[in-house]
Amino acid sequence: MRIGIDIMGGDFAPDANIAGAYLALKNLPEDCRIVFIGDEQIARERIAEMGENPDLVDFVHAPEVITMSDHPTRALPKKPNSSISIGFELLASKSIDAFASTGNTGAMLVGSIYKINAIPGVIRPCITSTLPKLVGGESILLDVGSNADCKPDVLYQFAILGALYMKHVNGVENPRVGLLNIGEEPEKGNLLTVTTHKLLEESDDVNFVGNIEGRDLFTDKADVIVCDGFTGNVVLKSAEGFYTLMKKRGIEDEYFDRFNYENYGGTPILGVNGTVVIGHGISNDIAVKNMILHTANVVSSNLSMKIKEAFR
Repeated sequence: MRIGIDIMGGDFAPDANIAGAYLALKNLPEDCRIVFIGDEQIARERIAEMGENPDLVDFVHAPEVITMSDHPTRALPKKPNSSISIGFELLASKSIDAFASTGNTGAMLVGSIYKINAIPGVIRPCITSTLPKLVGGESILLDVGSNADCKPDVLYQFAILGALYMKHVNGVENPRVGLLNIGEEPEKGNLLTVTTHKLLEESDDVNFVGNIEGRDLFTDKADVIVCDGFTGNVVLKSAEGFYTLMKKRGIEDEYFDRFNYENYGGTPILGVNGTVVIGHGISNDIAVKNMILHTANVVSSNLSMKIKEAFR
């Protein structure tokens, strides 16, 4: 297994990415190789400063960087020698088995769709976020930002994608799927949620358990919670903000510590022809380590092929 890492992405690049990769190597199987994609000279200098062995990783030189302020659609053709552009070229040619980055999320989404393409039948690829359950374990929320405006058939596919992810990566055999709404009753909500509820209720493709209200997001009512990307991103940022507020006020709690993004590292883009994982832009070395370990789990699960089979 070869995992490509964009070492130039994120707020603390390249140090956090390089340090995180070496932490991950201690937990990865021997047949797993990490490929550093970025400025090779800078990478080797940082590795020497950290006292690590450069022979444990491979290097692909990429002198350009797509910054957080670059326009996602224009950045890839404008910067063909950037770490993100070259990462997708390597993934498309199967020189690497997965590509992970804490860099420009928009560029990662654009690259996924236009460089390796959506799986036939998938209307819109999406991204997820992990929600810790009060009783233990986690659920996932999708979409959380890549599709702000959705139609019912798109949310229906999110339910399928999320269920496949929970089953094959997280090991939940028959994941319960809920629809995020403003009430439990089928007729509650807007036209989008009412129509989506009907589609899911009549489907045999997922284990649909009905509507999930905001107050139930962190309970054990569902393993997969579906919503449009606008709503999901508001939920995600609210949870992150609440965690930050607790830390600033010096409140320590075992459950709320599980909201720390470092624990999860990153999320795969579901519905594309390959394994692409996006990490948080503020990722430190611990978060990068966990992003890489999660990437390896997604590759091992053969998730992309499982999704292809489901959408044939």
